[in-house]
Amino acid sequence: MPRQGQVDGRKARGERRRKEIIDATLRVIEREGVAGVTHRTVAREAGIPTASTTYHYATLDDLLIATLMSCARDMATEVYWMIDRARSREGLRRSADSSLGGPSAAEEVSQLLAEALGPRRGRTMAEYELYLLAARKPELRPAARRWLDVLTSMVRHDDEVAFRVFLAGIDGLLIQGLIDDEPPTAEELRPVVEYLLKPH
Repeated sequence: MPRQGQVDGRKARGERRRKEIIDATLRVIEREGVAGVTHRTVAREAGIPTASTTYHYATLDDLLIATLMSCARDMATEVYWMIDRARSREGLRRSADSSLGGPSAAEEVSQLLAEALGPRRGRTMAEYELYLLAARKPELRPAARRWLDVLTSMVRHDDEVAFRVFLAGIDGLLIQGLIDDEPPTAEELRPVVEYLLKPH
């Protein structure tokens, strides 16, 4: 019978391998789109045997759902900490007032968007391609909605409608930015973000 340390070690190795597979899946989507995802292409990208990808994710849908869930968790965590930092300085509702020092919530959000559309453009495109795939594949929809669910549960907000408008606006800015010839800068995005953050 395996001892606890052996079981924990195997579990940790399995989690590391699953993360490697998900990271490789995102790289394949960045380069080739969702259509390029097969167990074989992901295994080649990860530098592991194909049997390892099918062991951890028996079907492509299992792999895509896990990748979507990972993206949702990462994005929700990043946005949560950004909002938390901004709130600790001045509060989300007063984001246009920078008298308290440090970047405002609007500046932080604008910078996050500029990074998503600039240096991380390929990853952002891959994530949106996965989200849009869920429109065609109902089995992926719960995973695609996960980031909104996670973020809504993590972030304290007083106005549900205003918060949903803010998130929808951010989605819109990202999609528009992905089809721009030149990615927008944080300075260009900031006035729109400030408007989204203002109480209406």
